[in-house]
Amino acid sequence: MSSGPQNDWFEKDFYAELGVDKDAPAADIKKAYRKLARKYHPDTNPGDKAAEDKFKRVSQANQVLSDPETRAQYDQVRAMGQGARFTAGSGGSGGAGGFEDIFSGLFNTGGGRSRRPGADIPPEFADLFGGGSPFAAGGTSGGNRFGGSPFGGAGGFSAGAPSRKGGDITSKTRLSFTEAVHGATVKLAMPDGKPLTVRTPPGCTDGQKIRVRGKGKPSTTGGDNGDVILTVNVDKHPVFSQDGHNIRLTVPVTFAEAALGAEISVPTVDGRPVTLKIPAGTPSGRVLRVRGKGVERKDRRGDMLVTIQVAVPRNLSAEAKAAVEKFAEATRGEEPRADLYKEAKAS
Repeated sequence: MSSGPQNDWFEKDFYAELGVDKDAPAADIKKAYRKLARKYHPDTNPGDKAAEDKFKRVSQANQVLSDPETRAQYDQVRAMGQGARFTAGSGGSGGAGGFEDIFSGLFNTGGGRSRRPGADIPPEFADLFGGGSPFAAGGTSGGNRFGGSPFGGAGGFSAGAPSRKGGDITSKTRLSFTEAVHGATVKLAMPDGKPLTVRTPPGCTDGQKIRVRGKGKPSTTGGDNGDVILTVNVDKHPVFSQDGHNIRLTVPVTFAEAALGAEISVPTVDGRPVTLKIPAGTPSGRVLRVRGKGVERKDRRGDMLVTIQVAVPRNLSAEAKAAVEKFAEATRGEEPRADLYKEAKAS
């Protein structure tokens, strides 16, 4: 018999696919599947064929092992298939039974008990028989509904073929920093000539991918349409930067403003300046928060985080120099690096 869907249970180790032992409890199987499904889900790995294939394999393994009855049947098939492959041949005396003999035992299509045809066929073989028993017609194994052997004959495996999702379409767009922060409307040129309008969410970051479901290529097998995957590139801003839902800004202040305290005007991404209070004695590098001036969120807006940078003048007038020298004389004896030396010795 040629390999194919009908040999999956013989050839595939679903326990190894999920990374669990053969005697693993149902809870461990469920936990392992959820972890792998999150890791390899197509939404998490757009365009990654290897991840998509792995997601399909772990989903198939979970489908079989998560159901106690199907898992028991799988274990029985695997036990029978250890070290051998079954062929459709004679089940004569003294020899191993054929493929048909195995499934007559699993699905109760022969022997003493009479059951509804196809009632025990596991999901793994449902597509093989189009959702019913291959022995339904005439009540004999030789008269299945495909007109021949359940594993042969023209068109034997075409019935019940699963529909496939259409392909995805990838596209790119470039936004200014403020457009990315506030959200923007983008028009994409599609292969069919019809434009697609996409609204980017507030707070997009450079390289972020946005999935527009159902707007990709149509399916050729009656399945769902594919998706549009839009990659957003964001231009850098000379003043602002984004940190999650917060906006960061570095503001220079004079020594006098930092030492004595002051109220200064600072810009925002909204284009409207706000007043920021500088407490007396603010050192360079301290971060002050302006609430509600960050990225829009569902419940509230993020904040603007302002880093204070004390500006040192490059050129001093004679009067300014004299004032600084007078200040230095007045503060003689102060050692701002005292704690630094203590901490250096402690380590």
